[in-house]
Amino acid sequence: MQGKHLFEYALIRIVPRVEREEFVNVGVVICCKRQNFIQCKIHMPDEKLLALDPEADLGMFRCYLDSFEKICAGEKTGNPIALQDAASRFRWLTSVRSSMLQTSRPHSGFTEDLEETLRSLYEEYVA
Repeated sequence: MQGKHLFEYALIRIVPRVEREEFVNVGVVICCKRQNFIQCKIHMPDEKLLALDPEADLGMFRCYLDSFEKICAGEKTGNPIALQDAASRFRWLTSVRSSMLQTSRPHSGFTEDLEETLRSLYEEYVA
């Protein structure tokens, strides 16, 4: 990948109790339409989630995150969204919703190395 690429990213969040609006950043998803590139990096910190809700269903959160990763990767697992192009999957994954799995609003930037930018964003906002 030569030159700078326009990309968008969003933080992936788990909101254990939606009514309280408290969340934990658990990952980053990054997309570059021109390169048909979309990837995410996710880590679920059980202890942080349990601090917000001691009765949180961690298995359910893992299931949600697994589905998110499969759609992001374009895995053909029965979900028609996974068959869309990278930009369409990014738009669907980052649409505003009031659920336990949410994303921040998308942000944009320029980079020469999309994978390194994903790693850097993950280190800054999640790790």
